[in-house]
Amino acid sequence: MGADDPRLNTAGNIDFRIQRTIAAWKKEDPPPRRVKPVPISVIRHIAYLSQQSNPTNTQYQAIADMIIIAFFFLLRPGEYVDNNTESTPFRLEDVQLFIGDTRLSLTDAPILQLQQARFASLTFTTQKNGVRGEVIGLACSGDPFICPVKAIIRRVSYLRANNAPPDTPLARLFNTRSRVTAASISQVLRDAVEFLGPSTLGFLPSDVSARCLRAAGATALLLARVDTDIISLIGRWRSDEMLRYLHIQAYPLMRDYSRRMLNAGDYSMIPNQLVPLH
Repeated sequence: MGADDPRLNTAGNIDFRIQRTIAAWKKEDPPPRRVKPVPISVIRHIAYLSQQSNPTNTQYQAIADMIIIAFFFLLRPGEYVDNNTESTPFRLEDVQLFIGDTRLSLTDAPILQLQQARFASLTFTTQKNGVRGEVIGLACSGDPFICPVKAIIRRVSYLRANNAPPDTPLARLFNTRSRVTAASISQVLRDAVEFLGPSTLGFLPSDVSARCLRAAGATALLLARVDTDIISLIGRWRSDEMLRYLHIQAYPLMRDYSRRMLNAGDYSMIPNQLVPLH
């Protein structure tokens, strides 16, 4: 009716308060397309390439380790990448390593002693949906490389070799312009899916991203016949607030899950019509 648009400021742009409100709404909305959980064969392929890669290719080795950690700990991208100010990744000071009941010093223990650790934990500080101070831990999977404990040991050893301070994200790289970002994680996962074959896996490379590792870990637990309430606890899903009164820090509860995830995490998916035939 000739009145000024109330959404606009004096410069003719959408008011920043409205912009932030809309941005917050978008974050609350579910993604328009659900990512597919990757089976352990995808992670195994990435781990193999990491082992065969040039030792100077620290980015790929870090990506492989963070993929392994994210899979077993059911992490969101913001918890395991190192790419933007909105991320709240786990840091070196959030890690604990154990040999039996003995907690190792990440700064003083010899590297050979760190490599003997059989249990690792992450402590929640500012991570989304995590209770501050809560600890989630996993034991060795039984695989010499695809193991949450071994992957954390490799990251700790790398960070310590570069004199990283305690508040350094686990995914941080040094002496390179490369970074472990959500985009780089997504690309490595898509390359692996492309190599293994969409027709074999049952989904396309475009169906996976850095967000899929949380779903992948949960799916592996589900296929290992782990109770859904336990999966909700490990993944910090708040489908029922009652679950917050249960504690996932108990060692007997967590000590066997990484091995069971490794054994049960290999599967294929029913393809849709977009997946090419053999």
